[in-house]
Amino acid sequence: MYNHYRMSLRKKIIVSFFISALIIGILATFEYINFVQVKNQVGFLEVADSARDRSLKIVRHEKNFFLFPDQAAQEAATTTSILNQMDNLTGSIKAEEPAAAANMSNLVSTYRSEFGNIQLLLAQISRGNDNLMAAFPASASLIPLIQVESRDNPSTVSSYLRSNFSLPASNPQVVALGKLDVLIKQLRDTSENIVAAANSLDTNTRSRANSVVRQSQLEILVIFPLFLLIGLGALLYVSSDIVKKLRTLTGSVEKISKMFGSRQSKPPALRPRVHKDEVDILIDKFDRMNQLRTAWEQKIQEKNQEALLQSKKLVAIGTLASGVAHELNNPLNNISLSAQVLKKKIGDSGPPAVARIVADIIGQTERVRDIVSNLLEFAREKEPQLSEVELTGLIRDAYGLAAKAAPADKIEFQIDTQEQVNFLKADRSQLERVFVNLFTNAIAAIEGRGRITATITPKNGDLEILVSDSGRGMSAADREKVFDPFFTRKDKGTGLGLAIVMNTIQKHGGQISVISEEGIGTIFEIILSRSGKSE
Repeated sequence: MYNHYRMSLRKKIIVSFFISALIIGILATFEYINFVQVKNQVGFLEVADSARDRSLKIVRHEKNFFLFPDQAAQEAATTTSILNQMDNLTGSIKAEEPAAAANMSNLVSTYRSEFGNIQLLLAQISRGNDNLMAAFPASASLIPLIQVESRDNPSTVSSYLRSNFSLPASNPQVVALGKLDVLIKQLRDTSENIVAAANSLDTNTRSRANSVVRQSQLEILVIFPLFLLIGLGALLYVSSDIVKKLRTLTGSVEKISKMFGSRQSKPPALRPRVHKDEVDILIDKFDRMNQLRTAWEQKIQEKNQEALLQSKKLVAIGTLASGVAHELNNPLNNISLSAQVLKKKIGDSGPPAVARIVADIIGQTERVRDIVSNLLEFAREKEPQLSEVELTGLIRDAYGLAAKAAPADKIEFQIDTQEQVNFLKADRSQLERVFVNLFTNAIAAIEGRGRITATITPKNGDLEILVSDSGRGMSAADREKVFDPFFTRKDKGTGLGLAIVMNTIQKHGGQISVISEEGIGTIFEIILSRSGKSE
C-alpha cells in the first residue's frame, strides 16, 4: 500500500549509517594508536611522493629546456622553482630519513650548479652563433638551425662546424660546444640520480606504511564478527524494501516493452502515491518517459508520411515535366526553323517592324527551349558517370561559362583552397552544371559591384565547398523553398536550377545547404566525398 506514511529511503540509509557508525566507533577505540602511526606514515608518504613527483618534473622540464628554445627561459624558471621546492622537502625528509635527506640535498645542490653553468655556456654559444652568421653570410639561413641543435646535440653541431665551416678544434665555439656536451651528460646523470633517490625513498616509506596498515588490519579482525552481524541486520532491513521497489520498477520496464511491441498509443494510468521515496519518484519518471516516447514515435511517423508524400509529388512532377518537354520540342523546333527562314528571306531590305517581330519570335523560342531543356534535365534520372575530376579547375571553368552568359564585369571572383589541386570521383559534366547554376544565381543576385568566392576545404576524406556572394540575400521564407521545383523570384526563371543542383549533389552522395540573410549575401555549402558516391 502507498497511502500510509512510510520512512523515506534517505531516512532508512541515515539510520543504518548511525548504527554502523556506532560499531565503527568501538573499532576506532582499538585503532587509535595505530591511527596515529598510520597518519604519520601517510604524511611522510606524501612528502616522499612529492619528492618523487618533483624529481620527475625536473627531468621533464630539463628536456623541454633543451628541445624548445622559445620556452627556455620559462623552463629554466620552472626548474629553479622545483629545485627550491626540493630543498624545502629535504628538511621534512630529514626527520625520518636523515641519510636520504643528506644525499638528496647534495644531489639537488650539484644539479643547480650544473644547470647554472649550462645556462651561462648556452648564452656564450648563442653569441658565437651570431658571430658565425656575420662571418659566413652565405650560410646565414643555417645559423637558426644550428642555434636550435646546439642545445640538444652540441657534439653533432661541433662536428658539423668543423667539417662544413672549416673551424679548427681550438676554435672557441667548437671548444664551448664540446664542454656543453660534457655538462649536459653530467646534468642528466645527476637528474637520474635524483629520480633514483626519490624512488628509493618512496619505496621505503611505502613499505613502512604497509607494515603499519597490516598491523591495524589484524586488530580489526578481533571485532569484525560483531560488526558483521549488526551491519548485515541493518543491510537486510534497508535492502528488503529496496528489492520491493525494484520489482515495481521492473514491472514498469516490462510495460514499456509490451507497448513497443503492440504500438499502443494510450499510456497506462499512473498509480496514486501520497508519500513517495526516491524509487517511487523514479517509477513516475519512467512512466512519464514512456508517454514522451509514444508522442515522439507519432511525430516520427508524421514526418515519414510527409517525406513519402513529397517524394511522390516529385515523381509526379518529373513525369509530367518529361511528357510536356517532349511534346513541346517538335513545335518549338519548327517555330524556330520557320522564324530563321523568314529572317533570311526578309534580309536587310525588309520593314524594321517585321524584322523586330521575327527577332523577338526567335529570342522567345530560344527561351522556351531553355525551359524545356531544364524540364528534361529535372525529369531525367541519369546516374553520374564517375571519373577523377580536378575540382579547382572545374570551378574556375564553370565560373567562366556563367560569366559569359551574364554581365559580370564588376564582379570579383576568387577561389580559396588549401591545396593547389583537389581531386575527387564525380561526373564532370553534371558537377560543372551544378556550379554554373550556382554562379549564375550569384551573378544575378549582385547589383552593381560585388564579390563571389569559392572556398574548398578538405575534411576527413571529404571536400567542403562554400560558394558565397555579396548579393541581396534571401528572406527566411525563401530559404525554406529555395530547393523546391519551380520556385523562383526571377521574372524569367523556371525555378528548376537549384532543384537540379540538389538532385545532382544527392546523386553524388553529397549534401547541400544554404545560409542567407537579406542585404548581406548568400552562402551555399556543399559536402562531397573524394572517393565518389557514398554507399
